[in-house]
Amino acid sequence: MAYSELIKNFSHVRAYLRSFYVYGFQHRSEYTQKSSRMYDNERRRVESWLGKYLTFIQDKEGRRVFISLDSRDIPQNPLFSAFRAKSFTPTDISLHFHVLDILQTENSLSITDLMNSLTARLLDFNGEILPDESTVRRKLKEYVALGLLCTGKKGRETVYSLPDSYSDLEKWNCAAAFFSEVLPMGVIGSYIQDRMAERCQFFRFRQHYILSTLDSEILYSAAQAINEKRLITYSHNNQNLKVLPQKIYIGTQTGRQYLLVWSPKRRKFSFQRTDQISNLKIDEAFDVPQDLEEKLKIYQSHAWGVTSCNNQSCTEHIEMILSIRAGEDYLLNKLINEKRCGTVEQIDETRWLFRADVYNTLEMVPWLRSFTGSILELKGSNSVVIKRFWKDLSDLANLYCSGDTGKSGEADV
Repeated sequence: MAYSELIKNFSHVRAYLRSFYVYGFQHRSEYTQKSSRMYDNERRRVESWLGKYLTFIQDKEGRRVFISLDSRDIPQNPLFSAFRAKSFTPTDISLHFHVLDILQTENSLSITDLMNSLTARLLDFNGEILPDESTVRRKLKEYVALGLLCTGKKGRETVYSLPDSYSDLEKWNCAAAFFSEVLPMGVIGSYIQDRMAERCQFFRFRQHYILSTLDSEILYSAAQAINEKRLITYSHNNQNLKVLPQKIYIGTQTGRQYLLVWSPKRRKFSFQRTDQISNLKIDEAFDVPQDLEEKLKIYQSHAWGVTSCNNQSCTEHIEMILSIRAGEDYLLNKLINEKRCGTVEQIDETRWLFRADVYNTLEMVPWLRSFTGSILELKGSNSVVIKRFWKDLSDLANLYCSGDTGKSGEADV
């Protein structure tokens, strides 16, 4: 197979980039999907996009190549380059320029008029192949779906025209730059910037979650299915699933993206990590049950995190009393801003009560630990989790304080 920088299927490159260059788990010898030659071709392709961001380490099993960069030094996510390497045929590129150029000067043309103009043009080029009408129709249909062309009616004929363009993009330069690096499907903002005379390079990020870029196609299809109330099918952990997508969630601590779905078969909600989803396809329209929206609101009102799907039959109650003294407003702000599905109530000048009914108390433990030193009381219906919480704090206190207290390892928690 001859090496080419261009790709036809992004899903293969997505899996390859993640396995070899982001997580860095695999060596060349562990590439078993295809031949070693295929590995070399993929490696050269990725190096052509990300060459200056690649480095390697040598261990006993061989060389591991991975992406290494300082987000403070780059104005744009380098993974966007992979989306610009889609392969095309000679007919694709010929029709792209000729069709758009013809409609630039002769707007609102029928397929017959467009074919006449194409024939007149292409006959002037030696060796240029004249595409048949069905090929042109497919290309026009594709462009209409992408928003590059608009359709209308002139009598009984369908006519094609260029959409009204918003030419004053420069005012949106900074907004597009920020969108491309921060929001889901940021590659769209990167493409918008391609049309500007000069890119905005004002932004730098200390914590930059560039890996989510590889899930842009998954998110786009999922968002389309949500909007159109359609089922989707996809592969996840060697299983083929058919579900109704509901919401898209993004973790602020890790940058991971999750898809909240409802299974018509199991009649339950669940979260799926988008980076573990592959081969996603939009399926048929679904007659959504009338009570599903209400069920979704109830589920969201008790879901603390993305493992809440494990138990949706009953909830677990938890209460926490915090001591927040003068000068500790940051703790109160943290409590209010991060309470999610819980409630906050002031007891007196220094004590605040947090309550929540959640599907899985265990999910809350990392958040509860962030208030260590201010917790006066913690209780809940899941006694196992509560006991484990206090035991962990006691073990931690013994570990760090036993040498100073002189009380045989005992310390106040």
